[in-house]
This record gives sequence, structure tokens and C-alpha cells, in this order.
Amino acid sequence: MIQLIDLRDIQPNRADLAALIPRSQSDFSVATGIAGDLIADVRERGEEALYDQAERLDGVRPAQIRIHAEEIGRAVRELDPAVRAALEEAIRRVTVASEAQLPKATVTELGSGAQVIQRWQPVNRVGLYVPGGKAVYPSSVVMNVVPAQVAGVSSIALASPAQKQFGGSVHPTILAAAGLLGIDEVYAMGGAGAVGAFAYGVPSIGLDPVHVITGPGNMYVAAAKRLVRGVTGIDSEAGPTEIVVIADASANARYIAADLVSQAEHDEEAAALLVTDSEELADRVRAELETVVASTHHSARVREALGGTQSAIVLVADMAAAAAFSNAYGPEHLEIQTAESGLVLDLIDNAGAIFLGENSPVSLGDYLAGSNHVLPTGGQSRFSSGLGAYTFLRPQQIINYDRAALQEVEARIVALSSAEDLPGHGDAVTARFAE
Repeated sequence: MIQLIDLRDIQPNRADLAALIPRSQSDFSVATGIAGDLIADVRERGEEALYDQAERLDGVRPAQIRIHAEEIGRAVRELDPAVRAALEEAIRRVTVASEAQLPKATVTELGSGAQVIQRWQPVNRVGLYVPGGKAVYPSSVVMNVVPAQVAGVSSIALASPAQKQFGGSVHPTILAAAGLLGIDEVYAMGGAGAVGAFAYGVPSIGLDPVHVITGPGNMYVAAAKRLVRGVTGIDSEAGPTEIVVIADASANARYIAADLVSQAEHDEEAAALLVTDSEELADRVRAELETVVASTHHSARVREALGGTQSAIVLVADMAAAAAFSNAYGPEHLEIQTAESGLVLDLIDNAGAIFLGENSPVSLGDYLAGSNHVLPTGGQSRFSSGLGAYTFLRPQQIINYDRAALQEVEARIVALSSAEDLPGHGDAVTARFAE
């Protein structure tokens, strides 16, 4: 079901590891071309393109792209009480964790009357994407909206694909989650077209362009976000999900199998990897996978994901080699289930989120840990972070010098501007003291 990669007898360098890492064979360039066409279609034809794309890609033509506030309110009223209670607790926990991410303004005194003030300003408007298709993600509403609200964003729009089951509207559980958070600008649009609509706006439905687009999705959504970066900001390219579990002989094989399956059930492109120095644990996990996969609800989907080129059990010489492999991979989710988990953690540099110990499964982070589950995939955790309040903030420096403080550095400014052959820079300072 799942391939075995044995690296115990080799000592690969970083370049070797990059070549050995199992990845999906899907051609991202193809996704980029398709996404580009969908974005261009929305830019050219606006609202009509969104209707046509929903009909072609989601199998239904919505009655309207923008959801009426009355429908959002009805979804909140009809929401299952147990789901509502869970969402409200998730909102509370993510709010507390997001508030801890807010940086403080600082004032640096460089001399008498010479100040540099560091402040953090929220962007004005954001577009938040919540995927649809094989699953329903009210938790992604929470993960997108809460940090934006905590950051102080004043204008928030949300998009999720039209659902055939609900007559072309957004899934009611998604609408209810938005309503619980006070979001009333919701659009029934999905995929690359939704990203393009957020980036460039659709005036006929009152959709103004946004300054930042966030949220997970499939490879077409990730490709679309890459294409509009520069026109608007993005969080990261959060595509098909990934889990890497670093474990040693002390780990519980059934827990690991369950955790691998929990992410593989997202879709057939999901990546699930165990990295271990224990051949005995690898054998036990493979056996447990057969049992767990056979009994899980989305068995066929999970089996295809685990059997794909992107999933594997990787045997390594020791935990240092396991950490090196994980760092080269740069996983979205990293679980560490070892006897000395703290020591392994010290070796980890790259991961979207890290789940420490056998009682911190990725599923906890997906819903109620308080952490955010919108995380970089495809190795991008090597240079990108997960979604947080900071995603929606821009650091700004405010320079505040009085006359005496400026005069103190006048000669040095003139010296540097002359050295750069930009004498006008120096003149702009000396002009203030010519009298």
C-alpha cells in the first residue's frame, strides 16, 4: 500500500536529500496554465465568468454569486448545536493564540530628539478562501477569519465553491461559521477564479479588490495565488495536505497509522510519511495501516493517497538523520513521537506546525489546539510561515527628528550623498540650515 524508502546505508547531503524526497508527480506547470486562463476569464468577463466556471467545475450554476445576509443568518439559526458549540470553542482558542502573535509598537531613541518608531498596521481588506469539494471546512473559516479580525482588518470577504447539493449556494455550515464571526460578505465562487476575483475585483457584484488573499486549496488555488502575488499579497501556497511523522521504537504504531490516515483522507494528492530509525516500528505501522484503511470512511481515497509517489515510510540511521530528512522536506505538519521528543525538536528548523508527543495529533491542530491550520505545503515551510495575525500586518517605521537632531547628522549625510554622487540628498538637509 505504501512504499518503503531505505536510507540507512547512505549519508546524503542536502542536494541528495532533495532528490530523494517523495513528492507528487502532478505537473504544477499545467495547473499554472489552467489557473492563469481562469483568472484571465474573470478579469475579462467578470461575474459571467464566475457563473460559467461554477457550472463547469462545480456542476451547478448559482442563483447569485454573493450570498444574501438573510441566508447567512438562517444558516446560523439552523446550525447543529453540537457543531456550533465546537466552532465557538475553536473561535475562542484561535482568538487567544492569535492575540499572542500581535507585536508591540516600539520607540527607539537614537539621540536627543532622534526617534524611529516601529508600528504594525493591518491591511485594509482581505479575501479569505475556504475550499469545498471532497469535504466541508467550517474550521477553515475560523482559521482564516479570526487572525484577520485580531489583526484589525476592517474589510473581510470570504469565498467558497458553489455546492450542487445546496442549489449553487455555499455550504450552510460554512455560512454558519461565517455568521458566527460576523462576516456578511460571502461569495459562492471557487478555485482559481475566486482568487482572480479577489485580486482584481468584480464591480458588478460589489466585490472590491483585496490586499491579501489567504486560505488553503488544491493545486489550482495554490497556482492562482502564485500568479496574483504582486497584484495582491498572499499568505503562502497552501496546496494538498502533508504530514510527516518522526518516530522511534517507543512510538505507538496504531496512533501513527491513524494520524497518517487522518491526513490522507483529505484527497488523493495528500502526502503521508513516516520517518523512523526502527524497522520493527515501520513493519508494525504498515500492518496497522491495512487495518485502519480498511475500516475508514474514505477508504478508497486514503488508499490511493498512501499508495501514491508522495507517501512513504522512510527508514533512516538515527534521529539526527530523521530530522535532516524532515528539514529537507519542509513539511506542512510535523509530528514528533519519540522517547526524547525535545531533543529531536531542537534539530528541527523547517515545518509549518509541529505536534509534540503522542497526545498532540495533527487533528488537534486542525480544529481545537488554538494554532492555525492554514500552513505552507510543497516544501515552502523552509521559507514561509503558517497563517497568523502577523499575516495581515505590515511593519512601518516612523522617523521623527527635531531640528537639533537633524543638524547633528547633517555633515555625515552630506558626506554619504557626495560619495554616492547624489548631492541633492545632502542639499535637502543643508537647505534647512542655510539661514
